[in-house]
Amino acid sequence: MRESAVLQVEEVVKQFGSGPTSVRAVDGVSLRVSRGEITLIMGPSGSGKTTLLSMMGGLLRPTSGRIVLAGRDIAKLSERELPAVRAHHVGFIFQAFNLLGALSVEENILLPAQLLPGGVEGARDRVNGLLDRLGLEARRGAYPRTLSGGEKQRVAIARALVNEAPLLLADEPTGNLDSERGREVTMLLHDIARDEGCAVVIVAHDTRIEDVADTLVWLEDGRLADRPAAGMSWTRDPVCGMAVDVSSSEFMMSYRGTRYVFCSRRCLERFESNPSMYAVGRSPPGEAS
Repeated sequence: MRESAVLQVEEVVKQFGSGPTSVRAVDGVSLRVSRGEITLIMGPSGSGKTTLLSMMGGLLRPTSGRIVLAGRDIAKLSERELPAVRAHHVGFIFQAFNLLGALSVEENILLPAQLLPGGVEGARDRVNGLLDRLGLEARRGAYPRTLSGGEKQRVAIARALVNEAPLLLADEPTGNLDSERGREVTMLLHDIARDEGCAVVIVAHDTRIEDVADTLVWLEDGRLADRPAAGMSWTRDPVCGMAVDVSSSEFMMSYRGTRYVFCSRRCLERFESNPSMYAVGRSPPGEAS
């Protein structure tokens, strides 16, 4: 029998503006996520994915509907109550890492622990375990400017886990990583869901994450929708060779009259730095020359 939900979203609407210029970024979405499960939210750019994720974590208040986290409807909580809920129940992972440059790896990870009863000292054993598990022990005293992209994302994951929150929210966690580092982070999130018993919700365009997701939610124009049939809008990233859904990828460019689509910003940047390495003398994968 499926475990009771860590998070339950019920008919949630988020409207920006009013009158004829108003926009419903999220329009009547309902879903639930449980411990040990990964829910992947995909869809075209501008479909409301990040808005929905922000409401799940109490960063944005819905216009209507219920968001039940740890038995409480966080849509009804005051602005003074929300920080404590986020500190105890939600871990956030961002595409841009959001590490503080003046703090070391260890200090960045410890930052959220300041909001818990035991404080920083009470979290040190937890941090030591996370540094060891994520292969960051040797980088404990390093500063973000000296870290690789993959290391920065592992620090961000450790920071999200330090408070042992039951809900982990990740917004494009592989978007700034190359294909190898992206796979590493994908498997880390898979292991965390299973080993830590977290409910993990990921917003992404990266189709590799589908391999580890328990549930795929397709969002389009702010509403849950059926995903376009496979083969209708798929091509291959010319840099790493990964299959990419053209309808949902936000990373693309034209070169010599041909459009290329990429799985991540990192692959796009590699193509831009030397397009002839990937395009000259052959047709781009999945498209006619």
